[in-house]
Amino acid sequence: MLAEVEAEVDLRHHGDAEVRGGGGLVDLAVNVRAGTPPAWLKQCVAESLDGLAAYPDGRAARAAVAARHGVPPERVLLTAGAAEAFVLLARALRVRRPVVVHPQFTEPEAALRDAGHRVRRVLLRAEDGFRLDPGAVPADADLVVVGNPTNPTSVLHPAADLVGLARPGRILVVDEAFMDAVPGEREALAGRDDVPGLVVLRSLTKTWGLAGLRIGYVLAAPEIVAELARAQPLWPVSSPALAAAEACVGPRALAEAGHVAHRVAAERGHLVAGLGEVPGVTVAGPAEGPFVLVRVEGAQGVRERLRERGFAVRRGDTFPGLGPEWIRVAVRDRPTTDAFLTALRASLPPAP
Repeated sequence: MLAEVEAEVDLRHHGDAEVRGGGGLVDLAVNVRAGTPPAWLKQCVAESLDGLAAYPDGRAARAAVAARHGVPPERVLLTAGAAEAFVLLARALRVRRPVVVHPQFTEPEAALRDAGHRVRRVLLRAEDGFRLDPGAVPADADLVVVGNPTNPTSVLHPAADLVGLARPGRILVVDEAFMDAVPGEREALAGRDDVPGLVVLRSLTKTWGLAGLRIGYVLAAPEIVAELARAQPLWPVSSPALAAAEACVGPRALAEAGHVAHRVAAERGHLVAGLGEVPGVTVAGPAEGPFVLVRVEGAQGVRERLRERGFAVRRGDTFPGLGPEWIRVAVRDRPTTDAFLTALRASLPPAP
């Protein structure tokens, strides 16, 4: 469904707001992997501090990212998290008819609106499993933004459907911030150079627990990378973040990320199975990311009662295309999930 609307929801609300000021809450609202960064990554970042007197030099990290995806360095732009990339795209690219596919991460639309663009929304439907309908995207769109797997729906769109959106004169932005949580990264477009106008965004903050360090990157044609780079300030990525980027795309990190992806899939299956046994709760799916989207009657009250029992979950009504009956729940280990499911049952409104 196509909608051309004003920003009637709070596009700046994010999961960290759910845990702010809630000391002791179990955080199921933020999609950053718990228990990270690992010790070897902390050591890498700590060792970089000895070089803080020098200005950051991103060449080694850029080359490492390029090698990880099998592309030349000219196709890589390092950014202060994927969120910076959305701002650069909104400010640097000369587009006139941007479209954002929702429900999804709200920063792309917020950045476009802040840059003065009039944004059209394509709203995917719950009854269709929030699956992408390429035919719903207007033919005249010269910028299309879609997540894969999508936050908050956890839907993994087929790569062929995404490629079908590409065409001459259009920038196709695919946010793959959670793709490394998918076993084998199936349906990934990172590294593809045969899709016209393709821009892939990656984040290193989710799997590696680096949200406070801010590191991500863009993969795109050299002319697009150069245009985005001109909109960046000098030295946009700090030396510790560059050291983390280089480490997180190395063989050791990739092997560990692969193991983590399989473990997340197993833990997500346990969560989804448990939610399926809770009356009045529906899980959007099939879920493929490190979080699940859940529909529950009276979700606002359920969230408040969950907080009283020590659990924070992400409200869904600040995502365009969702309503107040939705919540997003991050995947955690089985003991945490079991405790959450117990709290959820106790937090549901009485059956009529």
